[in-house]
Amino acid sequence: MSVVLITGATSGMGKLTAELLSKSGYCVYAGTRDSEAKEIDGATLKPIYLDVTKTRSIQDAVAHIMAQEGRIDVLINNAGYGLLSTVEDATDDEMFRQFDVNVLGLLKVTRAVLPHMRQARHGVIINISSFLGKMGLPLLTHYNASKYAVEGITDSLRFETLPYNIRVHAIESGLFRTNFVHKGLAVNAQTTADDSPYKALVDHFVPMVAKAINDGPDPQPIAQAVKAI
Repeated sequence: MSVVLITGATSGMGKLTAELLSKSGYCVYAGTRDSEAKEIDGATLKPIYLDVTKTRSIQDAVAHIMAQEGRIDVLINNAGYGLLSTVEDATDDEMFRQFDVNVLGLLKVTRAVLPHMRQARHGVIINISSFLGKMGLPLLTHYNASKYAVEGITDSLRFETLPYNIRVHAIESGLFRTNFVHKGLAVNAQTTADDSPYKALVDHFVPMVAKAINDGPDPQPIAQAVKAI
């Protein structure tokens, strides 16, 4: 039974993927920052505290899995969110947190898992990216930039791990029907204020994206794609 660690597994694509893999016979450790993981359903699914912005929690989670299972066969870097803001309005804290979660968090978790995969000379790393790592959209500049970074990390890391039989992949998902709008989006207050100079853009773009997500296709094929890898 392959041992999987997935970050950001309490909702959306992460939860769906964790449940699918568990029900398919994988031993899945579902990373969570809170108690919501109790809602995840799967016979071989094990919630584990893991905050990708806290190095100690990453180290503790990986150490626990290694103590229990002796290996980590698959790492799925799924944790992430989007910042809805103009470049003009975004605060230092908002910009830093976007990259702390989506980029630095991914690198920290990967860094913690890699030595074990390298020693085993076996492993798969799957980075959940986005089509927005290939193209830009207004009001999502920081999210776009973070996903472009994920694409670069994936392409470069692949060369480093190749000699150790560790495969590295990115899943570039589109606008699927998830709870991203409600749980995965942080909104800058100034950008969406009534007196914002960008109000016309916000009024046009935000409802359009929300509708595209809410009316989007079932995300199950993405989880199936992860399983296929």
